[in-house]
Amino acid sequence: MSWFEGPLAAFDTETTGVDVERDRIVSAALVVQPAPGAAAVVSRWLVDPGVPVPEGATAIHGLTQVYLQRHGRWPAPVMEEVARGLAVQSARGVPLVVMNAPFDLTLLDRELRRHRAASLAQYVGAAALCVLDPWVLDKHLDRYRKGRRTLTDLCAHYEVELTGAHDAASDALAALEVVRALGRRYAARLERLTPAELHERQTVWHAAQARGLQAWFARNGSQEVCDPAWPLRPALTAAA
Repeated sequence: MSWFEGPLAAFDTETTGVDVERDRIVSAALVVQPAPGAAAVVSRWLVDPGVPVPEGATAIHGLTQVYLQRHGRWPAPVMEEVARGLAVQSARGVPLVVMNAPFDLTLLDRELRRHRAASLAQYVGAAALCVLDPWVLDKHLDRYRKGRRTLTDLCAHYEVELTGAHDAASDALAALEVVRALGRRYAARLERLTPAELHERQTVWHAAQARGLQAWFARNGSQEVCDPAWPLRPALTAAA
């Protein structure tokens, strides 16, 4: 059986913004599916981040500061539960699907450092995460396709239903289904690789993609910096 027909887990977050060093998680979801078409086990977390939730972020995910203060939990126990949930899947050898992994996994790592004084790697331990990133995979396997590659775009391209976009659980399940569809479409190139081998290759592919995007920005006069690290950005030497 090919890895994309076996058990997969998926992780996603909704946040206060896009700065992985300073922004906070307001909701998270871990979805585990044992096989294609099987019922998924979904774990959801809602967080009161303890900081203001910008209106721009609320416009995306629909979670207001008042709602989170009433229904969300304090971050420290939530981050502990999330990290332990990922660690359990890693220990079981289940690949973890994360769309644009350096964003969500780095945010989780920084939240753990902030609230638990521990890194994501410390929770996962020796059974390191084996990550499958549909953004990196699609961009490498179909590199000349025009157009955007957001999760919504990938779902449309791979004919995956996405209901409730920008809900962490819905996005995680959709990303998982995109990876299954992507695996089937490119089976000739992917089924001979183990998820661990694919993880290692994605580190190289993402770095090359970042260099290409950085060069494009430079040609167009932009100062934006593309971090080549994947699936997790190194921690800063000073606390954010």
